[in-house]
Amino acid sequence: MTATDSEDILGIAAEWLAEGETVALATVVETWGSSPRPAGSQLAVTQSGRIAGSVSGGCIEGAVADVAKQTMASGTPQLLDFGISDERAWEVGLACGGKLKVFVEKVG
Repeated sequence: MTATDSEDILGIAAEWLAEGETVALATVVETWGSSPRPAGSQLAVTQSGRIAGSVSGGCIEGAVADVAKQTMASGTPQLLDFGISDERAWEVGLACGGKLKVFVEKVG
């Protein structure tokens, strides 16, 4: 599932919880420079691999989803800090060269 600005990520996460899924929510809490998504953008992830929303327009979603699975297992929230120099930006997927912080928590 791909995010659009009109998606209700919290509603989707609530539906997944109601279906018995284990769910984590990732939220962009800070941005600097040319960040691909604004603060407040969210990504919901289930233990079974379902994903809704976006925290980066696709460039770091895989890393965030991996941390979300760790967070679901441990129950411990995590604050992720992504940023990269312009020289390495394309290599890691942050082509914009911006920086962002993402808070990941288990919900439900």
